[in-house]
Amino acid sequence: MIQLSQVGTVAAKEFRDRLRNRWVLAVALVFAVFSLVIAYAGGAQQGAVGLRSLEFTVTSLVSLVIYLVPLIALLLGFDAIVGERERGSLDLLLAYPITRGELLLGKYLGLSLALALAMLAVGVMLVYQFGSKALFHYAGFVLSALLMGMSFLSLAVLVSVVARDRTRASGAAIVLWFLFVLVFDLVLLGVLVATAGHYGGDIFPYL
Repeated sequence: MIQLSQVGTVAAKEFRDRLRNRWVLAVALVFAVFSLVIAYAGGAQQGAVGLRSLEFTVTSLVSLVIYLVPLIALLLGFDAIVGERERGSLDLLLAYPITRGELLLGKYLGLSLALALAMLAVGVMLVYQFGSKALFHYAGFVLSALLMGMSFLSLAVLVSVVARDRTRASGAAIVLWFLFVLVFDLVLLGVLVATAGHYGGDIFPYL
């Protein structure tokens, strides 16, 4: 049976480690900078620059989330286990009264918290610009983006478990990003075009 206290301890340690190696700060900075650029320049093709309505700003941020959040999640998690193994600290962790399941779940939750923290900076900007009404809309946006990020984070942890070293793990993470973010959508679009929309139109939006 999984002990929640053990999971919480591992999650807290993983989160503190990410803070110490500046990963969370770097991720938050990258996400915030790209978000600000897209939010301000999202309407440039219509001849308008700057923050417009809250709905338009959130819509502009969707294009960023689709590409950047999966990449951030994969980069955050690809060395969660294999990195410990290479440093020799994995055996030390497993020497404590903790199961492998508790270790994996704790690391996953700690990384998820780091990923969520990286998205909060943009929320502060939106609340400052649009007031408290932005909280409701941005909360829904962040929740959906975080769920997508956690899906890719689970793939990253899986890669970290099965990979022999960090080099292979990082390569596998980039391949997963390329396949799921770029190739997957292109394949679905290709099927729709090839069949003139007669097949898959009902199920493809869910895929």
